[in-house]
Amino acid sequence: MQILGFAVYRFGTMLLTLLLVSVLIFWIINLPPGDYLSNQIAELRASGEESGVAKAEFLRREYALDRSMVEQYLIWMGFWPGPHGFSGMIQGNFGWSFEFDRPVSEIVGESLWLTVLVNLAAVLFVYLVALPLGVLAAAKSRTMVDYTAAFIGYLGLATPNFLLALILFYYGHQYLGLPIGGLMSPEFEGQPMTWDKVQSILIHLIVPTFVIGTSGASAMMQRLRANMLDELGKPYVETAVAKGMRPARMLTKYPLRVAFNPFVADIGNLLPSMVSGSVLVSVVLGLQTIGPVLLQALKSQDMFLSGFVLMFVALLTLIGTMISDVLLVLLDPRIRYEGRDA
Repeated sequence: MQILGFAVYRFGTMLLTLLLVSVLIFWIINLPPGDYLSNQIAELRASGEESGVAKAEFLRREYALDRSMVEQYLIWMGFWPGPHGFSGMIQGNFGWSFEFDRPVSEIVGESLWLTVLVNLAAVLFVYLVALPLGVLAAAKSRTMVDYTAAFIGYLGLATPNFLLALILFYYGHQYLGLPIGGLMSPEFEGQPMTWDKVQSILIHLIVPTFVIGTSGASAMMQRLRANMLDELGKPYVETAVAKGMRPARMLTKYPLRVAFNPFVADIGNLLPSMVSGSVLVSVVLGLQTIGPVLLQALKSQDMFLSGFVLMFVALLTLIGTMISDVLLVLLDPRIRYEGRDA
């Protein structure tokens, strides 16, 4: 019951934090002077297209862009009635994309779950690579195993993701027959989910997963190695070895559990950092994720589209942080979670 209470408490703080983040996001996307419609109206007036100006002015009133900033925010979130009553984010209305002239929900519909799929695959890759290599490097410290793991880690950190994407783009297709670009074959785009479409997505995931997850795996491997070496030098490890405990059992029972905490704590940052850090990779590989959509929305000042994508990334961050906090109190008995000690 205590852990359930802590989970409820963290969920409540997550919602409050998300509300504060939404204020910051709305303020930041409105910092540049003007907006998409204002810029369009200026261009139309300069070219003498009055019919287009009338349409743009209608859209400004339709989406409450002619009101004060406070009213715009409250209407955007759904806390205040707009031209169509209460119809904002919390009601499931994500707004209209002026750049693409379509509802935001239609533009990001398939991109959202593809983004989550790509980054979950990358996170899984990070953990499957970093955990064994980090533990092995620490257990075999100052040997060729350690030096080889360190070299792989430094290489992964030093190689830019977009460069690695270009290399795998070419050689993966030439020598391994891997598909070029995208997250599925063109004939499956916009089609219902079938087994053939699933297979196509899984094959197309190979290169993006490796590219996006490499730097994260390298950094986490180095951090795990350092934490493990710190724990292995403590007196309790020497005592366990002196009492005849097998090295493999001693390694997994004590030092690894303590050193594993940063792995769990990183869940909160890993997913959103990969989403934001994979924008250039998504452009290079032609991935149908929200990265290129966000880039285009920010360039054109498409406020509803960019605001929703930023809110989605913020929600990923907060969900990941909540999950990591709950897992930490389950894994490490030293962490207390009762009431004010949470």
